[in-house]
Amino acid sequence: QVQLVESGGGSVQAGGSLRLSCTASGYSTRDSCMGWFRQAPGKEREGVALINPIDRTTYADSVKGRFTISKDNAKNTLYLQMNSLKPEDTAIYYCAARSPGFAACPPISSRGLNYWGQGTQVTVSS
Repeated sequence: QVQLVESGGGSVQAGGSLRLSCTASGYSTRDSCMGWFRQAPGKEREGVALINPIDRTTYADSVKGRFTISKDNAKNTLYLQMNSLKPEDTAIYYCAARSPGFAACPPISSRGLNYWGQGTQVTVSS
């Protein structure tokens, strides 16, 4: 049974930083596409960043240059380093993974990943 558990969310002031973690069980981070998504109140869930098995990354335009996705395969953990946070980054952040064997990442505008965590709240105040 695949489980993805996020941690590291919290409340920060604009300009601050947070690092989110996603620990996987029943799933190997080295084999398939993984990513971070977010959903703000009243908005649809959107892609933030994706990473494939050879560490090729894709970012939403809104976070380029501020967020960095990475993973530690030895710890089976996915990360999202978020710097220069803005109030519009406030959302619930979800970790997601594609089914094993699917190395390629879908377009970041899609939500074509198969496994999802429960989410962690990030709140940025001005």
